[in-house]
Amino acid sequence: MQPVLETIAHLSRQIRFFDKQIDKTCQEAYPETALLRQIQGVGPVTALAFRLVLDEPARFKESRSVGAYLGLTRRRSDSGDFEPELRITKLGDKLLRSLLTQSAQYILGAFGPDTDLRRWGLAYWRRGGSSKKAKKKAVVAVARRLAVLLHRLWVTGDVYEPLRNSKKLGAAVA
Repeated sequence: MQPVLETIAHLSRQIRFFDKQIDKTCQEAYPETALLRQIQGVGPVTALAFRLVLDEPARFKESRSVGAYLGLTRRRSDSGDFEPELRITKLGDKLLRSLLTQSAQYILGAFGPDTDLRRWGLAYWRRGGSSKKAKKKAVVAVARRLAVLLHRLWVTGDVYEPLRNSKKLGAAVA
């Protein structure tokens, strides 16, 4: 059992080393990743991948286009009156799509922070029922919204407000 424990300890040290290297690269070479990391659940790897894949935020006229670019939108098959629900297109960068999905899993998970994005995702999930399929759809929908939000933060340089819409609703009621 000792060799297995030593291997795990060695791998853990390597992971910590590379995590520090990625963090250092983000801070020194790509300072805009700090804007993206304001969202709890988006770490240095996801922020750096987002920055490197999109390369230039001005490529997209609207932040909403980022979801389609990354393949996080549904395929369409319109035939008369029937519009079936199809899977996502899966175009774009597979790694970034996977990282955004992981971030969405965290946001919707038990330890996710209370944010407008989480509330929206949980409501979306409830509308679909309690099935695994409904959860998967909610995760992809949150990942798409997260991509749009990340692009918007990058373009505007704004400070992320986790409960921005809730504050607006509270002000409107008062």
